[in-house]
Order: sequence, then structure tokens, then C-alpha cells
Amino acid sequence: MPSQSPPQTIDEILEQLDQIIFTCRQESSRLGFFATLYRNVTIKVKEGIAAGAFDDGPRMERLDVAFANRYLAALESFRRDDPLSVCWRVAFQTAGNYWPLILQHLLIGMNAHINFDLGIAAATIAPGPELPALRGDFDRINNILGGMILKVRSNVEELSPWIRFLDRLAPTTEDRIINFSLNKARASAWLVATMVSTTPPGKLPVKLSVLDDGVAMLGSLVGSPKGWLINLGLRGIRLRESNDVPHIIDVLSQM
Repeated sequence: MPSQSPPQTIDEILEQLDQIIFTCRQESSRLGFFATLYRNVTIKVKEGIAAGAFDDGPRMERLDVAFANRYLAALESFRRDDPLSVCWRVAFQTAGNYWPLILQHLLIGMNAHINFDLGIAAATIAPGPELPALRGDFDRINNILGGMILKVRSNVEELSPWIRFLDRLAPTTEDRIINFSLNKARASAWLVATMVSTTPPGKLPVKLSVLDDGVAMLGSLVGSPKGWLINLGLRGIRLRESNDVPHIIDVLSQM
């Protein structure tokens, strides 16, 4: 995954994602799971812009590029062993663990990207008084993210035949693992955007550090839920999952 200058367009984002996915297939790296999902999301956003689905297409492209660059920069920092946000370090380190399910890998990445990155990117693109006008398109991109998670569930079931038993492990497992509350994540991301937009620059690093720690804690819980029964059940499901990382990436790429 060679270091490159930050992409400036959605097409350049897709080119870098393609390179990451190619490398992950070659190295059988689970880092390719989220990258593949995110490529699908980016294509959906590009299609939405072309179809006029957003209030302001050029602004949405700027948001999508700023949003994606946060993920790409975090991945590059992790690869180079440079400092990076705690929530992304949790997500990337999880990729090196055998036991988390495919779905957990995807959700941990979604957690960091929505709960931490999205609000920051939004406030960057629409600072101060410009932010309220972004709300409609902000919700639309969140709907795309949530819709892709629901779509990928069927692909995951092809790779993980026992995943359908997940909600039987405990009454709250479905909410805690399969859907870590995308609705709450969307609301939280908008609060983050508002916080970034209204916080004096001198106080912002401390607030972002606190946010980062909280998002990282949630990611850790998604990757390793509390309770011996849940974890025993997850291990049983994991043992029935495919271990063929390139094949998993290929299946996840199906939109």
C-alpha cells in the first residue's frame, strides 16, 4: 500500500481503494474487508451525485473526499506505525486477530468512520454557519452507509452460514453486534459536526481526544462483547466461517 498524495476527487478515492484491496487480496489481509465495503459505499455516493440525489452535488463530492481521506490517512499511519486515532487503531489491529467475525470487522470500521470521522469531515466542508444547510445531504450519506450494511448481511451469510444464529445467543446480541445502532451513530455524528463547528480551536483537540477514546471503547465492545455465553457462541460461528480472505473480499465486493 504505497504512500500517495491525498485524493482530490471520488475517482481518485476509488483508485486508492482499488490499490488497497488488491494488496489486501495478495497478502490475505482482513484490512481488505472494510476497504471493500467502503469502495461499494463510495460508488453508491458517486452514483447518487450523478443522479442528482443530493441537494448540492459538488459539495457532496467534497464531503465524500474529505470523509474518505480520513480513513485513507489513518490506514497509511497504521501501515507506517505513525500516530493515529485510537478508534482506528482498534479497528486496524482487530484485522490481525483470528476470532472476530467478518461482520465484526466491518462494524468496527463503520464505528470509527461514522462516529469519529464523519462529523469532523462535515464540519470541515461546511464550517460554522454553513453547517445547518448540509444536514439533508449528511443524512442521505448516512442512509447509504446504513443501507450497505443491510445489503452486505446477505453476502456475509454466504461466507458465515451460522451467522443467522447470532441473535439467539442473548436478547441484546443483535443490537450490540449486527446493528450497533446506525441511527444513534448518525445522530452522534451530527452532534460531533456541531461540536467541531462551535468549539474554539484551542479547546478542540481535548474534545476530539475524549471522543476518540469513547468511539474506541465502543469499537472494542463490538469486537469483543461482554459475556462468556456471547463469546462462546461467536467462536462457534467463527469456526464455521470461511478463512479464504481473497474469496471473502470477492464476495463482499458484490453490490
